Amino acid sequence: MDTDVIIIGGGLSGLALADHLQRLGVDYRLLEARSRFGGRVKVAKVEDGFFDLGPSWFWPGQPRIADMVSRFGLTVTEQYSKGTLSFEDEQGDVQRGLGFSSMEGSYRLKGGMNSLVTAIVAGLDPNKIQANAVVTAIHDNGHITVDLADGQSVTSRKVVLAVPPRVAATVNFQPALPAAAQGAMAAIPTWMAGHAKFVAVYDHAFWRDDGLSGDAMSRHGPLAEIHDATDANTQNGALFGFVGVPASARAGQGDAVKAAAIAQLGRLFGKQALSPKHVFYQDWAAAIETATAQDFTPPNSHPNYGLPNALANLWDGRLQMGSSEMAGQFGGFLEGALEVAENLAVDLSE
Repeated sequence: MDTDVIIIGGGLSGLALADHLQRLGVDYRLLEARSRFGGRVKVAKVEDGFFDLGPSWFWPGQPRIADMVSRFGLTVTEQYSKGTLSFEDEQGDVQRGLGFSSMEGSYRLKGGMNSLVTAIVAGLDPNKIQANAVVTAIHDNGHITVDLADGQSVTSRKVVLAVPPRVAATVNFQPALPAAAQGAMAAIPTWMAGHAKFVAVYDHAFWRDDGLSGDAMSRHGPLAEIHDATDANTQNGALFGFVGVPASARAGQGDAVKAAAIAQLGRLFGKQALSPKHVFYQDWAAAIETATAQDFTPPNSHPNYGLPNALANLWDGRLQMGSSEMAGQFGGFLEGALEVAENLAVDLSE
């Protein structure tokens, strides 16, 4: 055997599992298809500022991420929400002060959410984590063999699929998984996989000077929901928005979406918003490591996540599911990624 446990996927759940196993003395090998670690956690860097292109927030009552933040000495900031809320109606007319809910009370990390990923990666054995490692097949012959696109193979006692279930369903399993398991994987929506995020960075957060919070909702678009994205690490200001255009309609239209989003920010926040120093656009539906075509239509509400019975004890327990969507309490969230990693670590160390 090359190792005890192979972890496929270097997002937060996979990295947290590797961290647990390393501290428990369990040998592991982590394989990540992307050229970077973090999965759905991703930031853009401008000078000394970091701006989240994936998840930005965590909340009170999420103990695992709070413990991680304390352990690594990261700095927590509250989502900026002081000032007047903005609303854009179907015609693009802007109104102020309507009582929709902002993200007040949400927590962010100085340096972006990737500061947590960077801290975890820094503590892992660099010889046991591998980027650009694309898995082509997983074999079960009483032990696990994982084949990679570069011709390498890795063997282990067990394997954990720390990737979205729908992405996991595209893997070549030998022998094939039961139809019920394949169906269960395909039926689980990947949280936020059908979404796109737009970030505009400015010299400073001028909307704050104007008494605006940066919070806005729109029925006109292309951004449906907008918030202040300024990083406490920098003097630059930033606004971000979730793109309300469906994934199939925005495919290949990145430049048009960015131009329309800048124009929208100008309507909402004034002339200064029309001249960002940098813009970033992340369409998660176009990331094959995150989304499949089934994710192009996001769920209307937060799914009831957790490990389905059909995905338990696969290959007599040698194959385990390990993405955030498998967490029973905080499924889909960053806390859920840490929850499922914690639970798996207990099982894999026995």
